[in-house]
Amino acid sequence: MTAPGSWVPFRLPLQLSLYLLAIMTFSFLIHLHSWFPARERLPSPKAMDKSPTTPPTTTPTTERGMWTVNSIGRLGNQMGEYATLYALAKMNGRQAYILPQMHQQLAPLFRITLPVLSSDVVRSVPWRNYGLHDWMSEEYRHIKGKYVRLTGYPCSWTFYHHLRQEILQEFSFHDHIKEEANRYLAGLRGQRQNVTYVGIHVRRGDYVRVMPKIWKGVVADKAYLEKAMGYFRAKYQEPVFVVTSNGMEWCRENINASRGDVYFSGDGKESSPGRDFALLAHCNHTIMTIGTFGIWLGYLVGGETVYLANYTLPDSPFLRVFKPEAAFLPEWIGINADLSPLLGGT
Repeated sequence: MTAPGSWVPFRLPLQLSLYLLAIMTFSFLIHLHSWFPARERLPSPKAMDKSPTTPPTTTPTTERGMWTVNSIGRLGNQMGEYATLYALAKMNGRQAYILPQMHQQLAPLFRITLPVLSSDVVRSVPWRNYGLHDWMSEEYRHIKGKYVRLTGYPCSWTFYHHLRQEILQEFSFHDHIKEEANRYLAGLRGQRQNVTYVGIHVRRGDYVRVMPKIWKGVVADKAYLEKAMGYFRAKYQEPVFVVTSNGMEWCRENINASRGDVYFSGDGKESSPGRDFALLAHCNHTIMTIGTFGIWLGYLVGGETVYLANYTLPDSPFLRVFKPEAAFLPEWIGINADLSPLLGGT
């Protein structure tokens, strides 16, 4: 019989061998992992939800051709370009696509449906640029070319009014934007029982300089706004006027709020164009001054729209690129601008 302590010298080499074997096995597994990388984990369903600002770029089907439009200007210009592309592509039997820049401008606000081209595709396609003026012309029904990029600043109901319901659907707001706008308006109701919301957009900014210096025109003044508001005060029992502008300081100084029915959005400070547009678009009626922003408001709201009319001199170069009758719907109400500052040289 072996004594109890006689196996001790044998145990030490055995433990050492097992230890070395474990190290070699671990090292082998590490190398094996580097040869065959693990598959990437799929993102969670929540992570796969696309933000409205992330373009869902599309691989185009080129049989019907690919038409797009330049993405230039501010919100009103972008809307005009989108709607014109939508209508003209359909009219000419082509598939319309928008650029990533346009998607970034419009998708956070609206439920637009036109597919988005990737930047690589945009660069690789042999586009034929086709310039548009600001109103529909007969030749636009027969534009030749499979790969056409429309250019210019089109913004006229004459392009797309025959598709009005489709255009209104394209420019329908996301639910959270509608809820925010309606919540703000509800907070202005107060004790009024028969409230009528009238959105006012006062375009100033660069137009204050550009209109008289370049276009021989004027922007809206205090008298015009008083007349426009007077129209709604005479017609509706409890109007509430919601004012937005890129010149809010001028508005606070020139729009009389003493009646208690005028509210300056954002506590009288300029907000983002998208937020202003959504707020005014949820009103019942519109008072606009000049510019595509106000034109689109009137078009989407669909109530009564009062606009500044005849705001340039007859020889204005502006009238070569802009036709009032193609910009303002026939049923809208025009109030003539006061041109005396131009005639008097002030």
